[in-house]
Amino acid sequence: MISEKDLQQFKKAGILVSQVEQQIERFKEGFPYLELKKAATIDNGIFKLREAQANAYRTTYEKNSGQNILKFVPASGAASRMFKSLFKFDKELLTGEVKSIEAIKDTSAQIFFRNLPKFAFYENLNLCMSDESLAQKVASGRYSEILKAFLFSEGLNYGTLPKGLLLFHKYKEEIRTAFEEHLVEGALYARENSGRVQLHFTVSPEHMELFREHFQQVKEKYERRFKVKYDIQFSIQKPSTDTIAVDMENNPFRLGNGSILFRPGGHGALLENLNECRSEIIFIKNIDNVVHDKLKETTVLYKKILAGILLEYREKIFRYLRMLDSPESIELNQLKEIQDFVQDNLFVIPDKEYKDKSEILTYLKRKLNRPIRVCGVVKNEGEPGGGPVWAKNPDGTISLQIAESAQVDMNNTQQAAIFSSGTHFNPVDLVCGIYNYKGEKFDLIPFRDPGTGFISNKSFNGKNLKALELPGLWNGAMSDWNTLFVEVPLETFNPVKTINDLLRPPHQSD
Repeated sequence: MISEKDLQQFKKAGILVSQVEQQIERFKEGFPYLELKKAATIDNGIFKLREAQANAYRTTYEKNSGQNILKFVPASGAASRMFKSLFKFDKELLTGEVKSIEAIKDTSAQIFFRNLPKFAFYENLNLCMSDESLAQKVASGRYSEILKAFLFSEGLNYGTLPKGLLLFHKYKEEIRTAFEEHLVEGALYARENSGRVQLHFTVSPEHMELFREHFQQVKEKYERRFKVKYDIQFSIQKPSTDTIAVDMENNPFRLGNGSILFRPGGHGALLENLNECRSEIIFIKNIDNVVHDKLKETTVLYKKILAGILLEYREKIFRYLRMLDSPESIELNQLKEIQDFVQDNLFVIPDKEYKDKSEILTYLKRKLNRPIRVCGVVKNEGEPGGGPVWAKNPDGTISLQIAESAQVDMNNTQQAAIFSSGTHFNPVDLVCGIYNYKGEKFDLIPFRDPGTGFISNKSFNGKNLKALELPGLWNGAMSDWNTLFVEVPLETFNPVKTINDLLRPPHQSD
């Protein structure tokens, strides 16, 4: 099955033969479903903070924010999915399937053209027009020409640019890309005492230089405005994290030249990138979840609150771990206090009742000495995606997890009911601590659950195939972290999944 030519291909990409073999076995056996115990809700795994608590946590962070802080932004890939309806409309116009915008069933394109002046890129697109203004072309129904200038290389080329480089928000004096909004956010809550603001963007190789150029164009403006110095890091999803594709019989999917097709392993592959970061506090937020300045105050406030919670819990965890380093001096009431903290505050339910002191000590050290993450969650209003649950772990314990629907056996009535009863949604709003109580950085890879990946059906050049995604960055890849869920306001979650999402109030200037 594996030839010498294949081995050379693996070696070039940094992929081990054992990885390939394990992945093929996964295709054959599938992934086990996550065993849900109950949905996480307010007062049952999710904190809902009172105003006094929130202010106290914010103060904790502001007093201790001189530490080594990083804002980590997954920003890989083109934004082409944002324009799915426009690509479809363009194709229908070219083939003559539709003659006018009124004839299409999908109203997305109609909404787009009807509201063009409201988009931040409107003036730039207007500059791409040659014989007539953008408004005139819309009035005369010359939609193909507009789409050509908008989506393709003849104009703005938005169909192949990454989301981070698209113009998102319009201001009185300037227009900002999503990338710029993250620079602004970073200055507002990730500034160190020295004035340094560290940001790490994971980008696609083909977009790396575009990001670097864009940063150089705007760097001085924002450094001067916020009196900071940006330390920007870029990384790519490593080829060694790509996963093998197989045909419907689970044999390696081969291209016309005989080589094996490998595909990006999903956002879970970015665990490798995160693992190379060396900051004590790491904020994680998706590239498209940014808002106009008029709403930033709430976003900044809750970022500080989440970080304050991280600092307070981390301090207590470190204190307990130091106590456990001297087991001979721990009294029974102190041991009980630590056990109660792990179960009642870190929400880890043991797999059995530990009675032997050495067993108790081993268990507590194992559960305390882990990376920690504080996750902001919002009330579920129908967004597709994962949410907070109580789930059984491979070691038999039960703890808080972020579960995606693909991890749940939806044919099991009980499991489907638990997942559907979730009250909150994961908006990817995390603050992480990746150093232990001795000041050493955790190797994050051992805290991943390799049994939480996904298998999906895809196609390539008209042929069906199966693809494998690695355990997701904020679910399976962090399943063995200490996890806290905190309700944050819905207004802090404003993703841009389609181009028309930019018409929502959080992305508009008025």
